[in-house]
Amino acid sequence: MSLFDAVLLSYDEPMANSLHARLQRTLGGTVKRLHGVYGMRRAYRLCAEVVDREQFFLADGDFAIDNGFDATGVEPLEEGVSMRVWQAVNPVNGLSYGYGGLKLIRRSALREMGEAVDVLAALPGRIEFAPHIAGITRFNQSPFHAWKAGFRECAMLARGSEYGMADGDARTRIEAWTDSHEGEFADYAAAGAREGVAFAHEAARRAKRFDHLNDPEWLRERFSVSHGDRAVSG
Repeated sequence: MSLFDAVLLSYDEPMANSLHARLQRTLGGTVKRLHGVYGMRRAYRLCAEVVDREQFFLADGDFAIDNGFDATGVEPLEEGVSMRVWQAVNPVNGLSYGYGGLKLIRRSALREMGEAVDVLAALPGRIEFAPHIAGITRFNQSPFHAWKAGFRECAMLARGSEYGMADGDARTRIEAWTDSHEGEFADYAAAGAREGVAFAHEAARRAKRFDHLNDPEWLRERFSVSHGDRAVSG
């Protein structure tokens, strides 16, 4: 049994129910679920209100945890650390980094979260990046979800990582995303990546436009205009 609470945060991911059950089996005990909350910052802040402990595991609705992940061996966050992020394998380009990975986070940090496009980059305190893989980020569950992942991530990488990533590392990851060719709907992830980079260049002088990256209705509309209405709801 883990020392930490756990929450799966989902919005419209088609596989969210099965991935929630998988997370619960692997972590042991009850994994709480927050679903369908509009507004990413609001959703993350509400996660802090459904747990009973200061530190808790937080997983996105498309995160497939490795069945061998040992939650009982996880050390609590040290003083001054607001979040630890484990790596996740990307199913369309083979990258493994913090994108879509499992998190151990403080509810007090979520309550004090500031403003950033990449929402959790605005937590107070330090962020740790664990060198270990905790699972797979299964964002490629539909054409829309694969496109959205590539679009959002590469727009934020092209804008400049809010986690302090070196420009060279960001370029390498953008290249991998735009060359996505493995797994289901990889072509949509690659298209989204290319369009996300273009969007970042368009929005460079109008910073408020980057807020669209956290607006699911705007993202669906942009996808539909470019690719037709092939979005799949959960």
